[in-house]
Amino acid sequence: QVQLVESGGGLVQAGGSLRLACTASITSGRTSDLYAMGWFRQAPGKEREFVAGISPSGGNTYVSDSGKGRFTISKDNARNTMYLEMDGLKSEDMAVYYCAAKRVPEESMVVVTLNRYDYWGQGTQVTVSS
Repeated sequence: QVQLVESGGGLVQAGGSLRLACTASITSGRTSDLYAMGWFRQAPGKEREFVAGISPSGGNTYVSDSGKGRFTISKDNARNTMYLEMDGLKSEDMAVYYCAAKRVPEESMVVVTLNRYDYWGQGTQVTVSS
């Protein structure tokens, strides 16, 4: 089992920046297990959508078209924490942001599909004011 806790959400003006963090606690399983992680978001009345993903090693990343050039995903394995740096925020970025984890067999694997993820955090709200 993996417990995920997001932090860093809040209110920001359009054009501003926020850094989200997701801290993972592995409560069962082998310490050698590898987890791909990702960020998703869900705006009111819309489906949850992929934002960015990162491999277990942190060496491979993928950012959705909506975030390319503005969002950066990274992780600190020593701290079991993943980050999403968001710059140039727009009103359409306003949503609840969720982190997710998926056990994978390879350290270079990035998972972009929502329904492949096994573990989810509770979410953190990002509000962008114009």
